[in-house]
Amino acid sequence: MENSSNSFEKEAICPKEKKNRALARARELSRKIADYQQQYKKIPKGREREGVFSERKRKILSYFAASQEDWNNWKWQMQNRVSSVKVLQNFIDLTPAEVAEIKNVGQKFRWSISPYFLSLIDPDDRNCPIGKQAIPQALELIDNGGVRDPMAEEFTNPAGTVIRRYPDRLIVKLTNICGMFCRHCQRRREIGEVDQHIEQELITESINYIKNNKEIRDVLLTGGDPLTLPTTQLEEIIKRVRAIPQVEIIRIGTRMPITIPQRVTKNLAKMLAKYHPLYINVQVNHPKELTREVFQACDLLTKEGIPLGNQAVLLKGINNDYQVMRCLNQELLQARIKPYYLFHAKQVIGTSHFQTTVDEGIEIMEKLRGFTSGMAIPQFIINAPGGLGKTPVSPDYIISRGLNYVTIRTWEKKVVDYPNRQYD
Repeated sequence: MENSSNSFEKEAICPKEKKNRALARARELSRKIADYQQQYKKIPKGREREGVFSERKRKILSYFAASQEDWNNWKWQMQNRVSSVKVLQNFIDLTPAEVAEIKNVGQKFRWSISPYFLSLIDPDDRNCPIGKQAIPQALELIDNGGVRDPMAEEFTNPAGTVIRRYPDRLIVKLTNICGMFCRHCQRRREIGEVDQHIEQELITESINYIKNNKEIRDVLLTGGDPLTLPTTQLEEIIKRVRAIPQVEIIRIGTRMPITIPQRVTKNLAKMLAKYHPLYINVQVNHPKELTREVFQACDLLTKEGIPLGNQAVLLKGINNDYQVMRCLNQELLQARIKPYYLFHAKQVIGTSHFQTTVDEGIEIMEKLRGFTSGMAIPQFIINAPGGLGKTPVSPDYIISRGLNYVTIRTWEKKVVDYPNRQYD
């Protein structure tokens, strides 16, 4: 580690020397980012691949005998999700072994891909970050100690579909339906074989629980994906929650703006804006997911004053690379999505091939701080087992403590003493 003094320079320095020092420092900083600038060009980004995606889209539309109008209709996207190997083979050249793999996994874990999300998959790249999130792999059948319910949601469910882990906020699950069933899903146990929204009786029980517990000020609507509900049905639920006096904010956890961005219409955005303060958190795990359509969906939401946040999951082979993660977070900001959380992958059954070490996550955070703007840095989070909640994890920047001072290290690993005293 490099040592640095925290004392102020007292000698007089001429303007020319100050400028020379500033220029030398600027050159030093430029060198620190040179490797990323080179790698950035190689990282696939959704907005740069429009032509490739369009060609795949034409093939998909031809297969379904569909029109551009159909493509832009989120209900058509939902109705035509690909969930059979026979259909998938029309778009991806699968080997007999891969066909057998997908069929075997499908008998245990359901899968489904929207036509839109399918158009983002590179059919010739088995390491495509979109394909790895969407297409089943034999690795899902290897038991490496994963569990069905790592968050112990079955033991934090006091009423209806409420999940409560904290004193002043809770989750209400509205459905088991998603636009695409992610291979790393933490709630894959609830997907089942049939799409179904939660019964109104359980929704009412959940809302009554909130009413009767006056300390609840923050309600997160999730699933499945709440945006798979018809707009009128979703509005009715939001209206009932907003009518509860102590509820300050409503949040929606959704991946639909990413997997079926056509779901975000002017009508939906204006409906949601009626119930401010309302926030939406999405999940984007790779820059390739941030396409022109996603940017358009985000634009509709942000123009209605809806803040957007991202909750990425650290996934081996997809984004466990600090340069990919830096690129992702910077692209998110351009879409007006604030990087919020980076989750360490939960130990869910059938997902061990996605799991990284905690050290990898800390190293990525280390290589974000100082190398990109603070707004582009999420919190790295480990969800404590048993429903004990989110635990932030970060590199250690305090080296030691002394009398009236702490010793800290900077993002460049320069060590300095800093005053730690209170003046009367």
